[in-house]
Amino acid sequence: MDTEVLIQITDKDMYRFNMYHAYTGFQGIFATVIGIAVLAVAAVTWGRVDTAYSVLYAIFGVIFLVYTPLALKMRSKRQMLLSPVLKEPMHYSFDEAGIHVAIGEQQADLEWKMVYRMLSTGRQLLIYSTRVNAYILPMEQLADKYPAVKALAEQKLEPYRCKLK
Repeated sequence: MDTEVLIQITDKDMYRFNMYHAYTGFQGIFATVIGIAVLAVAAVTWGRVDTAYSVLYAIFGVIFLVYTPLALKMRSKRQMLLSPVLKEPMHYSFDEAGIHVAIGEQQADLEWKMVYRMLSTGRQLLIYSTRVNAYILPMEQLADKYPAVKALAEQKLEPYRCKLK
């Protein structure tokens, strides 16, 4: 059974994807751990060392925790502004052969065997064509089509490449 859906990506969708990508990888986890550790050092040293040092620790901790989300927010907005392709609605079609994406006059076909990984977060279905490049489908736009897409993906993909909730 073919399933078709029209998707319009927003900068909020791009931000969610970038946050997921950053915080499920080593760099995001490391920055969070370091930020919390530096804030803990600031709390423990408060009153034991010169106040300027404790304040510096607190500032560095906040920078570690706040910098990544802010940078990703800016990057998401810039990606949406600079990419004419992302401004257009994307027509997705899922069938036995694979996933077909049409944007205006351009079309791309992704056979099931070429899907690197397919996973769902609470708000997005991510279809990876490579380790870092993914098609982003917001769940709110998939709505009632998600169960059909999920069933087809689970049938066509190996379990280690298909992580759908």
